[in-house]
This record gives sequence, structure tokens and C-alpha cells, in this order.
Amino acid sequence: MNRLKLAIVSCGFLGCAPVAPGTFGTLGGVALAWALSGTGAMFPVWVLVSCVALYALTAPLGRWAEEYAGKKDPGIFVMDEVIGYLITIAWMRGPSLFALAVAFFVFRFFDIVKPPPARQMERIGGGHGILLDDVMAGFWGLLAVMLPARLLFPDAPWFAGG
Repeated sequence: MNRLKLAIVSCGFLGCAPVAPGTFGTLGGVALAWALSGTGAMFPVWVLVSCVALYALTAPLGRWAEEYAGKKDPGIFVMDEVIGYLITIAWMRGPSLFALAVAFFVFRFFDIVKPPPARQMERIGGGHGILLDDVMAGFWGLLAVMLPARLLFPDAPWFAGG
């Protein structure tokens, strides 16, 4: 049972990478976004459904992951990166490889910097604390990518409904 829980929280063991597990875990989000990219205008809806489902599945496993790893917000728990990345890319429909890459770097920046209130969310205990700081980083990433793109390219076909 522990192996299954580890597989879930580590996004198929990506979080077990010996270096930069959060960066490797974010690649799980890239893969999921790429898999959903064929949904076109429904992409943001499927991203939202995925985020809610992943949050509901993994939040209860937070305390287990902390006990298993012996520390708060353990590196093996990377589903928070997956969810945060998906939030960053959620404004698009059928994202290109370029958009997936830009969202990757933008999300990683905000995940590392953790602007308010992301850093404060880490203080919440268990799974919610593990997840919510990256959810906030994802929203910062969403704003950082979406707003300039909307201003610079208002008629671009990548926007949902655009």
C-alpha cells in the first residue's frame, strides 16, 4: 500500500528523482497538459477537472507523505507541482510545445520564489499545506503568462474562445 501511495504523491515516482524532484514532478504536469491539449476549447475545463481530482486524491495523503519521508512538505510529494503547473497553463486551449515550455519555466520561478500568499500557505498542516503553496504559485504563473499574452496578442487563436 505504501508503494501505491508513493506512486500517487510522486507522480509515478518522478518525485523520487535524486535531484530537483519538484522540477521533475512538474514534468508530470507538462505531460498531462500535453495529453489534454487535443481537447481544444475544452482544455481549460479539463485542466480544472484534473486539478480538482488530483487535489481531492492527494490532499489526504499529505500526512502520510510527511510521516513516510520524515519531514514537512517532502520532496517526494510532487502532485502539488503538477496542479500548480496545470493552473499556470489553464488559460489556453490546446497549448503548443512552446507554450508548455514557457509555462514550465514561469511556474518553476513562482514555485521557487513563492510570492505572497504562497509562502504563508506552507504553514497550513498536512496535505493542504503541501498543495496550496503551489496552487498559489500556479495562479501567479497564470497571471504572469496570461496578462502579457492577452495584451500583446489579443487576437491569438490560443485563447479559449479566442
